[in-house]
Amino acid sequence: MKGLYYKLAENGAEGKFVIQETQVSSAQGNHQVKVQVKTCALSPLDIQLDEDLKFQRDLVPVGREIAGIVLQVGPKVTFFQPDDEVVGILPLDTEMSGLCDTVVIDEHHLVQKPVKLSWLEAAGTIRDGLRAYTALHTLARMAAGHTLLVLDGASPFGVLAIQLAHHHGVKVLASALSPEDQKFLEQLRPSIARVIGIWDAKVDLVDSCLEETGGLGVDIVMDSGVRLHEEQEDRRHLPYKHDIITLLGIGGHWVTTENNLQLDPPDSHSLFLKAASVSFLNEEVWGASRAHQGRYLHILKDIVDKLSTGTLRPQLQDPVPLYEATISMEMVQKKQIRKRLVIQL
Repeated sequence: MKGLYYKLAENGAEGKFVIQETQVSSAQGNHQVKVQVKTCALSPLDIQLDEDLKFQRDLVPVGREIAGIVLQVGPKVTFFQPDDEVVGILPLDTEMSGLCDTVVIDEHHLVQKPVKLSWLEAAGTIRDGLRAYTALHTLARMAAGHTLLVLDGASPFGVLAIQLAHHHGVKVLASALSPEDQKFLEQLRPSIARVIGIWDAKVDLVDSCLEETGGLGVDIVMDSGVRLHEEQEDRRHLPYKHDIITLLGIGGHWVTTENNLQLDPPDSHSLFLKAASVSFLNEEVWGASRAHQGRYLHILKDIVDKLSTGTLRPQLQDPVPLYEATISMEMVQKKQIRKRLVIQL
């Protein structure tokens, strides 16, 4: 059985993605289920996080967002039975790639897939949905009447965040990185209050937000990264931290994906004057403590329910077969494409 892995290189050299033969252990734990994978989603791999947690492995499994059919259940499994259709996220310390034909996973990482929800929508949305819930509900405490700015709103994560916010009565602003992204965002329904085309050098993000909010600033900002230095040309489409702090309103929440964010004393003072807060978005923390297991499963269940009812409507690209997974993952990792789905034939 074959799976996709990231092979770490020695002496600081760049690793590579490889298709590797692997075996699923015949020993199945009491609370584990064996799942036949139907669809797997490929998202960017955080190699640094793997190193920070000191997993010490040469092959890092790729493709943790899966949807499939339960084949076997352990003796103490209570949530599922054979032939159930499920969707979930393999834990961070898994040794199996989601592109394997079958995987063994603890039942507390899976939820039932609604019958009318497709395999592609289930696997392609579960992680971005979790990120959107974590950012808006857990970190930002979103409420009706708030104003939200979603940076890179046309990304899979951004689209779900916009739709989730609209569902809860939040006014949404979004930035577009290209003319194509801007056209896409302007066609979304319910409509976005303002699409800010930051691809155009004449458009100022801060001025646009303050103009739209009558000078009050936004209640929540969700970034897709931050430009830390002038020299970072590869990040020229990202806002500076000072810009984000400036457009935040009183008591605002900044949810950042920038794990290396550094706040200087003047930045902290500006946040203090606004009684604003900064939160770091890391959806992997849900698997760090069993105390949050129930809430984690509740979020996953709510995501698939909202997908099945059409509240969340992901924008997914056409899937690719397994033999194209390696090149597809390389493109995802280099951010040439945002996400890719792989179907098991």
